[in-house]
Amino acid sequence: MALAAGGTARNIVRLLPKILVGALVLLAITVMLIGVFLRYVMVPITDWMDVDPINFFWVEEVGELLLAWLTLTGAAIGIAERSHFTLTILTHHLPPAAQRAVHVLTHVLIAAFGGVLAYLALQVARLNVDLASPALEISVAWLYVAAIVGGLLMVPYALVAAIGPVGVGHTPADVRE
Repeated sequence: MALAAGGTARNIVRLLPKILVGALVLLAITVMLIGVFLRYVMVPITDWMDVDPINFFWVEEVGELLLAWLTLTGAAIGIAERSHFTLTILTHHLPPAAQRAVHVLTHVLIAAFGGVLAYLALQVARLNVDLASPALEISVAWLYVAAIVGGLLMVPYALVAAIGPVGVGHTPADVRE
C-alpha cells in the first residue's frame, strides 16, 4: 500500500506542472487575442468616437509573466519526460559503464543547475519584492518566482532521470512508445 501511495504522489508531482502549463497556454492565447482585439478593433473605435482609449498595456506584462512560467515549468517537464534535445555522437561508442557514468553526471549537473537557478531567482525575487510592475501594479517578484518553481522542479526530475535507464526517450523508437 505504501508503494501505491508513493507512486500516486509521484504521479501528482508530475501531473500538476503539466496541468499548469496547459492552463497557462490557454490563458496566454486568450490574453493575446484580447490584446489584438483591443489594439486593432477598439482603438480605432475609440478614436472614431473621440473617447478615451482603452488601456491594453497590461497585455504585455501578462504575456511576459505567462512566457516565463511556461518556459521554466515546461523546461522542468521536458527533463521529467526526457524530451530535450540530446546529441549522442560519442557516448553510444563508449562501454556501458561509461555511458552510465555520463548519463548520471549529465543529470546531476542538470539538477545542480536547477538548484542554482532556484537559489539565485530567490535572491532576485527578494530584491524586487517591493517593486511593482507599471501596468498590473503587482510585485515584479512574481516573474522570478517562475524561475524558483522551475528550478525546484528540475532538481527531483533530473535526479529521478539520473537513476533511470540510459538513453530512454532519446531515439525515435523511444518517443513512439
